[in-house]
Amino acid sequence: MKIYLDTSVYNRPFDDQTQPRIWLETLSLALILQWIEAGNAQLVSSSVLEYENSRNPQVLRQKWMSRCLQQAKIYQLVEPSIRTRANTLGEIGLGAIDALHVAASEAAECDYFLTCDDRLLKKSKFFAIKSINPVDFVQKVIGVLP
Repeated sequence: MKIYLDTSVYNRPFDDQTQPRIWLETLSLALILQWIEAGNAQLVSSSVLEYENSRNPQVLRQKWMSRCLQQAKIYQLVEPSIRTRANTLGEIGLGAIDALHVAASEAAECDYFLTCDDRLLKKSKFFAIKSINPVDFVQKVIGVLP
């Protein structure tokens, strides 16, 4: 199984943990990373993730995400076909970076695209990939949370 986590998932541990949803998404990220490390899935990285991370002005967050991305077994470069697909996704209202994330995960033939972005998930019916929140992924795929 191949999974792609967008930047919102990697940065969840740095958000306000007093909010239950954010805390659950952070816990889910930890479980997902352990699941990947145990060999139950392959993490997919991309040049889009690296680019977006490089623009993060918060060094601690940037280092954390870089360490997480080192677990990736698959790396997807942005190729012309990905740009074309991202442009199509942009026509349905996705921002440029979000569209590139989705297009890269589709090109890498991931089984799941994980995001904490509700607006992005609402448009997932237009994606050629299963898109899901990390908490739902842990519940439905890993089967850990009730």
